[in-house]
Amino acid sequence: MAPELRPSCSESTERAPGSLTAAPLLATAKWCAGNGWPVHPLAPGRKTPAGNCEACRQHGHSSTGCACLVQGRWCHGFRAATLNPDRIDQWWGNNPDFGVGVACGPAGLVIIDIDVHHLPLPARDRVLPGINIADRVDLTGLSNGFHTLAVLAALRDAASPADDETTLRVRTPSGGLHVWYRTQGGQRWQCSTGSSPNRALAWQVDVRAHGGYIVAPGTVTDAGTYTPLSGTREPAPLPDWLAGELGRTGHIPSLHTPVPRPVPPRARQAVVAAGGGGNAASRALAMVLADVADCSAMPEGAAFSEKLNRAAYTAGGLVAAGHMTEAEAEQVLKASADLARPGQERRSHSIISSGMSAGSLRPLFLGSRT
Repeated sequence: MAPELRPSCSESTERAPGSLTAAPLLATAKWCAGNGWPVHPLAPGRKTPAGNCEACRQHGHSSTGCACLVQGRWCHGFRAATLNPDRIDQWWGNNPDFGVGVACGPAGLVIIDIDVHHLPLPARDRVLPGINIADRVDLTGLSNGFHTLAVLAALRDAASPADDETTLRVRTPSGGLHVWYRTQGGQRWQCSTGSSPNRALAWQVDVRAHGGYIVAPGTVTDAGTYTPLSGTREPAPLPDWLAGELGRTGHIPSLHTPVPRPVPPRARQAVVAAGGGGNAASRALAMVLADVADCSAMPEGAAFSEKLNRAAYTAGGLVAAGHMTEAEAEQVLKASADLARPGQERRSHSIISSGMSAGSLRPLFLGSRT
């Protein structure tokens, strides 16, 4: 059972003086570890990791091979995160003012970090990266991450993660929100900031994933408390539409050229049924469709969303390079998706649309169009 992690915004915040003590923070660290989320100390009153030892502060020092990690010290932040109960007792028992950080990657978590900073609206192409917002669209009133994420969700005919009562949501001291999700299929999503000129989901919406950490609910900083909202204390699985958007916006590692291998009959049949021929483009697409078709052997846990997104990304690149039409690509993707997950047309359509949109930005030239 989860410990009491501070009252929600709808609950009373009155407490006896001195009640925000070390005990809840130690309990929070143990609760996180009990959920399989490695934890590490945060500096007292801050949301940054506790400082390194003197040796680790030296210029040029690297965490790679550092003895402090082996010896159970908290140097190097989330890289020192642990599930070891004895180490957790030692860290927070001896340092009662430490906050609690969770290493997102090892925990299998993706956190959507919604900000409410008072900043000027960026150029239209940076509000929702990769999505064209016509000049005729009035952006008056669009001022924070809650707004941009709501618009993105509406475009995908989905509810905003900010309103997702099925998952853990944590109000930040600044008025923002952390929405916690579990990864699926072992996908190693990458971090981003909403202001990045490169990888970004939406303006004022950060992504905390592999290579980053998140402040645990219940942690107290000088700015206030990270307070869970009423409802569930468990992260829900990452929604498929959101996984598609993370893929579209570059939150997965760069695609690598697949090693040639026999295409399973199911994938080959899907290509033929959808009108694909024997040209280079069809063969290239069939290679990634093979992974999608293989999902038919497993009703769940096969990373269907990620595999379909990868195939759609490839198809978008082929369309952009002129190897096939958009209609042909959508047809073959739909055929494979329906084969792997019949009855989930709406889910598949969202993934295909997002993946092809991202792939169209990187044309895939094969040297021949015949």
